[in-house]
Amino acid sequence: MKYIDEFNDPQLARRLLDEIRATATRPWALMEVCGGQTHSIIRHGIDQLLPEQVELIHGPGCPVCVTPLEVIDKALEIASRPGVIFCSFGDMLRVPGTDRDLFRVKGEGGDVRVVYSPLDALELARRNPDREVVFFAIGFETTAPANAMAVHQARRLGLSNFSLLVSHVRVPPAVEAIMTAPECRVQGFLAAGHVCSVMGMAEYPELAERFRVPMVVTGFEPLDILEGIRRAVRQLERGEHRVENAYPRAVREEGNPAAVRMIEEVFEVTDRSWRGIGRIPASGWRLTDAFRAYDAEHRFDVSGIRTEEPAECRAGEVLQGLIKPTECGAFGTTCTPRTPLGATMVSSEGACAAYYLYRRMNAPAPQAGGGAQQQQEVAPVA
Repeated sequence: MKYIDEFNDPQLARRLLDEIRATATRPWALMEVCGGQTHSIIRHGIDQLLPEQVELIHGPGCPVCVTPLEVIDKALEIASRPGVIFCSFGDMLRVPGTDRDLFRVKGEGGDVRVVYSPLDALELARRNPDREVVFFAIGFETTAPANAMAVHQARRLGLSNFSLLVSHVRVPPAVEAIMTAPECRVQGFLAAGHVCSVMGMAEYPELAERFRVPMVVTGFEPLDILEGIRRAVRQLERGEHRVENAYPRAVREEGNPAAVRMIEEVFEVTDRSWRGIGRIPASGWRLTDAFRAYDAEHRFDVSGIRTEEPAECRAGEVLQGLIKPTECGAFGTTCTPRTPLGATMVSSEGACAAYYLYRRMNAPAPQAGGGAQQQQEVAPVA
């Protein structure tokens, strides 16, 4: 397939790996920000092929994973109420709340529906004027424009029975929180290409300069990731800390101005809690006063719900890059995709789910150069 197969070429992958090996002379720790990048890395065995000097740390870039437990409980409360059609993307239905998930609510008679766009939920509100339709609006900057458009359209159409339960988060404040944590080992970032395709790159140079870390905007195919790693390692070896765009086919310096304007009209920056991490200042969005009537949290009066994360789940440490999934005692035993303790095992982009799906059941020992056994585990870049 054009523009996909080209970025899975085994010969080019080997060439990039050879360049990384030739460049890296010291240990370096890089964090890939996005969960989609994490899954690509684990699926293709990229972390096992890298030289032992280069370690990849999995970041918090999974929107399902970082949605806090109290927001899940608010969703469960709203979805349980009569007269409500609660709409969500499918990967949220199995994320555990305090004592149940949205599948359980659906099984108990709640009208919970999987949709593929917030505009699908908007159409349900138009067709069901006697029902309250709520869309679970989670995600990073990538999903914010569509959610903003849905609210904008609801107001234009005069739909008073449509609302959003908002749990949007922003990447740059999370990067700052990671870098200021006492245990931080991150020396460079593979920035999320899809986020930058919307928001552009303007917020990253200040972070790169302040924390003296290279930040390379990176895509999601194997060659994208290897190229991002190559550029980051090259900067580290040279003592540089710049923002580079290694994903030019999708990312422009200014991002998508029309999408940014829509976000800024409908949302305003606010503090936001991240599951397993805690509250990060200015790390989220909420509806502005002009669109507050479409805020489900206020409409259904669930803002007072407060919860605590389960102590046995170490997803917060995974999301901060402090441990690998296999270092959690519950991984693969009491915590599996069928019986998840936390969102990192549920989400299609969660690091724990990636390790389980691709059978990384034990912490891999670093090996220089990638041996024959490693080569057999890699597809399609091996």
